[in-house]
Amino acid sequence: MIESEKPCKIRYAEVMVQNLPALLSALREVSGRTGSRIVCFDAEKLAGRVHAERALRHAHRSFSSGNAISNSFEMEALLYAAGTRQCSAAVSFGLHEGENRLYICCCPAPDGIWSELACHLRFCEDPGDDIPPGKAARLMDLFGISPDELAAAGEERLRDLVLERVALLDVSK
Repeated sequence: MIESEKPCKIRYAEVMVQNLPALLSALREVSGRTGSRIVCFDAEKLAGRVHAERALRHAHRSFSSGNAISNSFEMEALLYAAGTRQCSAAVSFGLHEGENRLYICCCPAPDGIWSELACHLRFCEDPGDDIPPGKAARLMDLFGISPDELAAAGEERLRDLVLERVALLDVSK
């Protein structure tokens, strides 16, 4: 993280969302009470925790420099996670109706925020950095990574190729 950033904490969680507007409202209430920015990333669309960390870092840098694409830190983080300038595409990297596996990020993470959030979702053990074949195919599709590009880089470098797409958003601004 860069010096001007407030430290973010990230935890892995699961939640069944039956009413998305109600859950988002509850998260905004927690955010308002605690002074924390809360960002939820769909873990199924991320190349692990490092992907969430990088999206947050780029969003902080973008806001700090006055070069943000969006009006909110949360949306800026989703834009970077998705590697796109399109808010309509980036929202799909956040919460959705149905079963969600997510990285929930609090910037900063004041005392008590995790217990407040536990009223709305269930914290779980982080699944780690493995990218199973089904998820690899999904990431390749989401980030426009061709089989030839992956073969040239090496299959073990898929995460690096995704993170490159995240960083390239700065170039396309």
